[in-house]
Order: sequence, then C-alpha cells, then structure tokens
Amino acid sequence: MPISIAELAAASGRAYKTSLIKSANEALAKSKQTAFLCHSHTDVKLAEGLQVLLAENGWDLYIDWKDHEMPDQPNKETAIKIKQKISDMDWFLFLATPNSTKSKWCPWEIGFADSKKPHDRILVIPTTDSGRWYGNEYLQLYRNIEKAKGGGLAAFPAAQKSGGMLLKSLR
Repeated sequence: MPISIAELAAASGRAYKTSLIKSANEALAKSKQTAFLCHSHTDVKLAEGLQVLLAENGWDLYIDWKDHEMPDQPNKETAIKIKQKISDMDWFLFLATPNSTKSKWCPWEIGFADSKKPHDRILVIPTTDSGRWYGNEYLQLYRNIEKAKGGGLAAFPAAQKSGGMLLKSLR
C-alpha cells in the first residue's frame, strides 16, 4: 500500500536520530544501506518524514538540501555534486508527490540514475492523498517502496502488490 502524504508529514515530527551521510564509505562502515532522495524541495516535511521511516528500517537517506557543501542556488556545481552523490549511494529513491512529478530537476535526476545505477537499485516511493496515487507513467517501470502488510516498509516489483521484500533485509 502506498504511503500517504499525511503519514509522511506526521513522521517528520517524530523524534528519531537521523544522520546526514556524506559518503558511501561512511555508511559502509556503519553497515547501513544508503540512498539518494530525489524529491521536490517544496516537500521538505515529506522528505524528512521519509528519512525517519527509512531510518526506522535501517537505511540512511541523503537529502541534498541538508548537505552544507551544496550551493545555495542550483547551478552547474549542483549538477556535478548531485551526479556524484547519486553514483556514491547504494540506492536512488524517487519520492513521487504532486510537486516532484512537476519538477524540472526530478526527471533529470532519475534519468541520470537510470543510466548509472542497476535497474533494481532505483526505487519509487508512490504517495497517496485522499485515494489519489501520484506518479508518472515512467515511474511505473521501477520497483516501489510501500507499506508491508505485516508492518514496516518493503520493496515490491514494478506494478505488483505482492512479492515484496522488507527493506531491513534488502541488500
């Protein structure tokens, strides 16, 4: 089942120790999965909520606007650094919201990830709001992270609602 926008917003207010991962080596030393989050910067609360949910499932999430080394305004340096972070992290995650599906940067980021990452290392987090699913057709090509029936989060094969693997056991 997709994660609701309200659930992500609520998770952003929960106290959970999360950390900013600056390198894949740092995460490997902690034996944690790392992921680059592709999202709209207007979805700050949702990104923070997802960071909490993933941390609860043993993953560290890289969020570019939390990185003090990123330029204040997007430019060529931003693109270079984003490409490097996408390459360094274990996974690429696309938070599908009304804002990210309209973004100019998000399609560019997933296009870059698609050319650099193995297909099974790209995951989409579909969201819902009052029963409406958010995402574009091309996002249905990738596996999804959704709520598992028994609790927690799981990665499901593209366009399927069964056969998911819990994130805690996904490597």
